[in-house]
Amino acid sequence: MYIPLAKVNRARRSRLETVHGAVELPAFMNVGTSAAIKGGVGSTDLQELNCQVELCNTYHLHVRPGDDVIRDLGGLHSFMGWSGPILTDSGGFQVFSLARLRKISEKGVTFRSHLDGKQIFMGPEESMRIQSNLGSTIAMAFDECIENPAEYKYTERSVARTTRWLARCKEELARLNSLPDTINPRQMLFGINQGSTYEDIRIEHMKEIAGLNLDGYAVGGLAVGEPTEAMYSVLDSVVPYMPEDKPRYLMGVGTPVNIIEGVYRGIDLFDCVMPSRNARHGTIFTWEGVRILGNARYRRDSLPIDPNCGCPACRNHSRGYIRHLLNVKEMLGYRLAVQHNLWFYNELTAKIRETLEDGSFESFRREMLPVLDKRIGLRG
Repeated sequence: MYIPLAKVNRARRSRLETVHGAVELPAFMNVGTSAAIKGGVGSTDLQELNCQVELCNTYHLHVRPGDDVIRDLGGLHSFMGWSGPILTDSGGFQVFSLARLRKISEKGVTFRSHLDGKQIFMGPEESMRIQSNLGSTIAMAFDECIENPAEYKYTERSVARTTRWLARCKEELARLNSLPDTINPRQMLFGINQGSTYEDIRIEHMKEIAGLNLDGYAVGGLAVGEPTEAMYSVLDSVVPYMPEDKPRYLMGVGTPVNIIEGVYRGIDLFDCVMPSRNARHGTIFTWEGVRILGNARYRRDSLPIDPNCGCPACRNHSRGYIRHLLNVKEMLGYRLAVQHNLWFYNELTAKIRETLEDGSFESFRREMLPVLDKRIGLRG
């Protein structure tokens, strides 16, 4: 159930109640592709880092260890030791990004595993069955992820097929949820808006899928190389047609500035590998800007990564120490850096929620946009 709490122009403060607990929105979903955050960060760590939702990948878990294995072990929550909400993506993005050779039909997509070349078929029903075996809180519909730029006529045909696939996803998940041995009979389904950067196709698609009365809606196929302003333009066009009483999810986004700008345009949920991936390469997000921890200037720096941060890394360790760990490729360095960046992203969305509640979001946005993307030196 989606519960509106406050609004500042298009920006929304709300709550999503699920079978695995409430999610305070706006929120960032921490990406654990293969049922773990890369960098040695476990489920108990995520609780300390104020994570609300973990995102796992349907395709990767299907190929290993196998969704049947996870089902036999009680579903993802039991498998990971995580009690909060989990969102599983449909596998569609991986099918279209990892598979060099694929054949698309009305039924679904035939492709070869990126691991061993084994032929795999996945369509709407298969994606729903895998996600039902995983027992996630929220299942994403199976869609075609279109490259940007894409030819207009192909985009039209692809989006029409994605709409037909969505109707099949809804029917199959309803069937699976009705079975007596289903792990999570209250699994939710989010539909995905596609259409490349063609705003007319995006709008028409959003109007059509809004009529299916799903549990939530996502904007997909962005942040894949198009200019940032093109992404914002698509959001400006599409978001007004997304149901007001359902959560809105911008897939694969992004930087701290992207998140603020997405909230400004009415988005509630975000996910991105950027905080964990960048952390492992020494790129650290702080309230003073982006710190490149590998710079030699941090070699003897005794300050925490961010003096304004309360994460485990900043409470206990210096920039110089974490820089050293990263330089010698010590796993502890990756772990501490990832902990910091995830804490920062979760703290960012918490601050956004606070400013939406007290009406100061617009001033927070004006203050933080020039700061969060800038590169900073030794003392900030």
